Amino acid sequence: MIRRIYIGDNKVIHFAAQGGSEIETTTISDKLLSSFVPQDSFRCSGCGLNAENNNGVRVSDLDSFLNGGKLYRFEYGVDKMTFFVHLRGGTCTLVQADPVEDVLHRAKVLCETGFGRYDLLHNNCEDFAIYCKTGLVVMNQIQGGRSGQVNALRSLLRSDDSVDYVRSKYQVDLSNRKDVVKVAVEDIPVKLGWSSSSTFV
Repeated sequence: MIRRIYIGDNKVIHFAAQGGSEIETTTISDKLLSSFVPQDSFRCSGCGLNAENNNGVRVSDLDSFLNGGKLYRFEYGVDKMTFFVHLRGGTCTLVQADPVEDVLHRAKVLCETGFGRYDLLHNNCEDFAIYCKTGLVVMNQIQGGRSGQVNALRSLLRSDDSVDYVRSKYQVDLSNRKDVVKVAVEDIPVKLGWSSSSTFV
């Protein structure tokens, strides 16, 4: 599932792999998944998105984004019982979402500045949406990114049974990780090593 942030007026901001010179897909799975990403983007007067930007963060109308597919809602701040009932990773988190104005601010800033290089395993659309909604960043990328789907898949591949899988899914949720910090959107390029300065150029 491709994650996005709804910004109103039937528009979404989302992060996707691109085949352009700034963001390249490097693996077969990246290339396969990027072929399903809607390419219909336009200038966002609300966030000043420049049509020439090639940073992977784009604004699309919801219908073009869905491209005939279904809309699923990621749940934030679920209780533990709900979390465990959702066996599929990447559908919910125990972490609370921030107020809407904070979420929209992050999404609109990243609309202009980008969200780093797209990487299916460590920096993907789910990572983008979760960051916008919570402001949380996983600082230890060696142990996996923020993506519940990717971490759940890793857990499933390493687990001998469903109890191991559920335990692993719970351990990698942002609410339980010790390597998670809240980062202001203006500081994210420095914190994640995308820039040497906290000021966007």
